[in-house]
Amino acid sequence: MSLLNKKRKPFLGVSAPLGYVPGLGRGATGFTTRSDIGPAREATDISDERHGKPAHLQQKQDDDDDVDLNETNYDEFSGYGGSLFSSGPYDKDDEEADSIYESIDKRMDDRRKERREQKLKEEMERYRQERPKIQQQFSDLKRKLNEVSEDDWVNIPDVGDYRTKKQRNPRTEKFTPVPDSVINSALLAGGTENALSGRQQVRKGTVLGGFQTPFPGAMTPGYATPSADLDLIKIGEARKSLVGVKLDQASDSVTGQTVVDPKGYLTDLQSLTPASGGDIGDIKKARLLLKSVITTNPQHAPGWIAAARLEEVTGRMQAARNTIMKGTEVCEKNEDIWLEAVRLQPPDAMKAVVAQAVRQLPQSVRLWIKAAAVETEIVAKKRVYRKALEHIPNSVRIWKAAVELEEPEDARIMLSRAVECCPTSVELWLALARLETYENARKVLNKARENIPTDRLIWITAAKLEEANNNMPMVEKIIERAVASLKSNGVEINRDQWIKDAEECEKAQSVETCQAIIRTVIGVGVEEEDRKHTWMDDADSCVANSAYECSRAIYAHALTVFPSKKSVWLRAAYFEKNYGTRESLESLLQSAVKHCPKAEVLWLMGAKSKWMANDIPSARSILALAFQANPNSEEIWLAAVKLESENNEDQRARKLLQRARMNACTARVMMKSIKLEWVLGNIPEANKLLDEAVQKYPDFAKLWMMKGQLQEQEKNLPEAREAYKTGVKKCPTSIPLWLLLSRLEEKTGQATKARSVLEQGRQRNPKSPELWLEAVRIETRGGRKDFARTLMAKAMQECPTAGVLWSEAIFMEPRPQRKTRSVDALKRCEHDAHVLLAVAKLFWSERKVSKARDWFNRAVKLDPDFGDAWAYFYRFELQHGTEAQQESVSHKCVQVEPHHGEVWCAVSKAIPNWRLKTKDVLPLAARSLKPIEKE
Repeated sequence: MSLLNKKRKPFLGVSAPLGYVPGLGRGATGFTTRSDIGPAREATDISDERHGKPAHLQQKQDDDDDVDLNETNYDEFSGYGGSLFSSGPYDKDDEEADSIYESIDKRMDDRRKERREQKLKEEMERYRQERPKIQQQFSDLKRKLNEVSEDDWVNIPDVGDYRTKKQRNPRTEKFTPVPDSVINSALLAGGTENALSGRQQVRKGTVLGGFQTPFPGAMTPGYATPSADLDLIKIGEARKSLVGVKLDQASDSVTGQTVVDPKGYLTDLQSLTPASGGDIGDIKKARLLLKSVITTNPQHAPGWIAAARLEEVTGRMQAARNTIMKGTEVCEKNEDIWLEAVRLQPPDAMKAVVAQAVRQLPQSVRLWIKAAAVETEIVAKKRVYRKALEHIPNSVRIWKAAVELEEPEDARIMLSRAVECCPTSVELWLALARLETYENARKVLNKARENIPTDRLIWITAAKLEEANNNMPMVEKIIERAVASLKSNGVEINRDQWIKDAEECEKAQSVETCQAIIRTVIGVGVEEEDRKHTWMDDADSCVANSAYECSRAIYAHALTVFPSKKSVWLRAAYFEKNYGTRESLESLLQSAVKHCPKAEVLWLMGAKSKWMANDIPSARSILALAFQANPNSEEIWLAAVKLESENNEDQRARKLLQRARMNACTARVMMKSIKLEWVLGNIPEANKLLDEAVQKYPDFAKLWMMKGQLQEQEKNLPEAREAYKTGVKKCPTSIPLWLLLSRLEEKTGQATKARSVLEQGRQRNPKSPELWLEAVRIETRGGRKDFARTLMAKAMQECPTAGVLWSEAIFMEPRPQRKTRSVDALKRCEHDAHVLLAVAKLFWSERKVSKARDWFNRAVKLDPDFGDAWAYFYRFELQHGTEAQQESVSHKCVQVEPHHGEVWCAVSKAIPNWRLKTKDVLPLAARSLKPIEKE
């Protein structure tokens, strides 16, 4: 029986839950139940209470009604009074289930988090748009504040009193004091008889009624006489007299000038120490707090110091001195409080206080140095330092201060003693070595190395010593021994620190030592594959620090490791060109072409260096050697031609070009040949070479450009038009060809055709700012400024970052709007030389000379190859600058040799100017510029 009871299921014999339908959860549809059709009664029907609920359900409802909702009956898991499963214990399974449910809830929340945050953000943005903050409403006005000049700020009127409440007008409602005579008469009129009735009043001996009473005689009892009261008239007169006396004291009655010295009076005012910058109440609180500090903990020295400084700030110097001296009595072994006491004392009392301080603290270095600083005579200072060294012989600071006061011979003797007392001080050893002779200095440095084997400065000083005495072979050995010795003593070789030491050696004129350091440590800690990159960075860093010898040593070492690297030779050559001499550059290039004979640029640099030095035969010999190493090099052929043509050797140049056309014919060789014949006036030969060249190289745009320009020069416009048209067909991506064809059509009066050409060019070359700019200029030249602005707007939509368009757009605006337009241009094209040049021209037109000069400098620094900027800058200095400034601009322009720019190229490439140098082209380009419109 017990076994049957044990196997009995717990749900057997238990009534089904309310609303339970068998089989509904499994999808049973074979029969219809109450749950399918809904309740039989309406919600408003009165329930049928004939059949009561089961007893256990009735009991459960009663239990639910009796739940205690007190906070003490609340459980985190079961709630108030319990839950469905509150009868069982909360075990690990329940905890695991809760954690699983919690993780699921968290995951579901994370899945919706991004969408929820995005929705919240959109609602916030919509809310801000509908209800903007006051700060956002005035943001545009705030931005405009940066346009307000300093004068406008100063001239802003003060805000008046605009209160609606009626105010008293001080001008119309004046207070007029009552005269003393009126007050006196009212006072006398108010006197009454107090004792005897019927007695009449008298005034100054006059008869008022029937009795006469003499005024100066006996007085009638009960009568208030004027002499017994306050005479206001006399008070007023006395006050005037007092004011007059004070005024007489302050002024000279004879000259009428004041005797008060205004300067002295102001000096006296300045000498007064202000009571405090803060509130008196705060001072009292601070004084009370500090008093509490020094009372509760009198051994706390900072409290005494703070209390004394508070009195000092408030101007009570004597109280400050008294406070700090009390502190020294309590904290007599504190160094800081004695130093503060010395500082607060007057000059005549400082010596006594500092003497008392060093008696209390004879081992304090700071007190001894203060004691020496108090003394005014050198002999007294020496005496103090020597006394200090008796108490503290191992103080490096006192030794250094004492040695600085001595003569060289006495200083050497003192340093000999100092290094015995402080053998680990590098500074003392080095100072002694500087004062000794060469032999003794070597001995001193050897002793220093024995005492301090881990310091690199001793070794570097030894190397400097050897270099100063022309013992160059020992310099390299000492640096190498230094690195080995330091490594053996466990010192890490910090490569960057050693390079800094080399830079310091160069500044001290120890060039051999700095180069030895570079050669020894440059490879320490550098991976083999990173050597070239690292060394080039080191060389650039040294150049930035003006350590040119260190950089030269780095390049020399790199060239020994990488002798066949063309890039290293080039960087070394450019370094010598910028920071070295012509001899060092030529010497380097001679070595470079031996190791890299195929590097054409190295040969050309060598030839140009000789040419710039007017050594034409040497330049020719270098180019001859370059021909042998590079027999068919276009660059070398053209360099040789340029050398001959620039030196008026036209026949030699022709022969060279003929040989070049036979041996190494290229499009550039043909172009140079045509140009030489053109500038020499041999037009038939130039045309013949042009026809041959365009047949061989039809895709070389410059040949078609030359053909058209040559025909234009000969007034053969149909042939020129045909040449340009053929050129744009063969080279549709050449912007200059499209521009030349358009300008030719405009020159012949066919503006519509010119517009059509530019339209075709823009279709072939979209987003070309030059073609858009030319289209805008055609309309401007034709007087259609409105249509030009429309075209400019379209152009800037297609090319929003084109500096040439922005620079043109600035000056197309009316004058008041140009500055705003320039700000927009700078935002879009901050690093474009055209925009910077336009801003400089804008300031120039407004006669703001200094600002214009600054912007011209920015433009030429940003793009030194932009010749138009140099031309405008030079013209600006011709108008507003001095001769030195004009020469400076010309010199800088010659150094950088610009090659680009619309005006610059038009001048420099003109046939009459083909032999002019940069120095000659600059004035011509400046004169050919359009004049700046002045406001």
